[in-house]
Amino acid sequence: MVYEIKTQGKFKYIEEGEGEPLVLLHGLFGAMSNFGGLIDYFRNYNKVVVPLLPLFDLNILDTSVAGLAKYVHRFVETMGYKNVHLLGNSLGGHVGLVYLLKHPEAPVKSLTLTGSSGLFENGMGETYPKRGDYEYIRKKTELTFYDPAMATKELVDEVFDITTNRLKVIKIITLAKSAIRHNLGEELREIKIPTLLVWGLNDTVTPPMVGEEFKKLIPNSELHFIDKCGHAPMMERPEEFNKILHPFLDSLK
Repeated sequence: MVYEIKTQGKFKYIEEGEGEPLVLLHGLFGAMSNFGGLIDYFRNYNKVVVPLLPLFDLNILDTSVAGLAKYVHRFVETMGYKNVHLLGNSLGGHVGLVYLLKHPEAPVKSLTLTGSSGLFENGMGETYPKRGDYEYIRKKTELTFYDPAMATKELVDEVFDITTNRLKVIKIITLAKSAIRHNLGEELREIKIPTLLVWGLNDTVTPPMVGEEFKKLIPNSELHFIDKCGHAPMMERPEEFNKILHPFLDSLK
């Protein structure tokens, strides 16, 4: 399904359905399309919102996890949302955590993290490709998933296009380094809202032990694993993901 991208001031976002806002934050190579299975399902129960994070549009000083968290804060304030259910995948989870830690007064009712960075991640790291290495990008994209067939040509092309743009490459590396530097650790104990952790058992980017560490550190949290699933469970196993998320959200009504 194709969704209308709305604009308010400098914010671009999808907003579908009615009810308490379910705000979805995508990762470093993520896009709104990553959340198709969630939008289609939850638009019947919630107002599903996907802000387009300005990964490549912030000035270089604000190109950081904290800069993106500031953007999310301004977005939620501008839209006037209340009783927000915040969900983040990969870097999006990390951004959500920093937003909540910097703004404990934020109108957020629950948090869902899936394959989140913030404690540990295997990123592109030091082996970031020379621009133009399509085969490398294809293999790296396949590693995001348990089933390499999930890395469709369309998805690989999207990532490849980013890596052929010199300025975008600089921004991606800057964000990745910011994520590694901005390690949260013990700070996570300050997050008191109900938190759902959904991890792919076959996630090689943020392995299952990362989910277990989040569970130890975030007081009011529960952890679920999905088998035969990699770093983006909501994309690779949307039905199983929704079966875990729906009762969690229902329990908070």
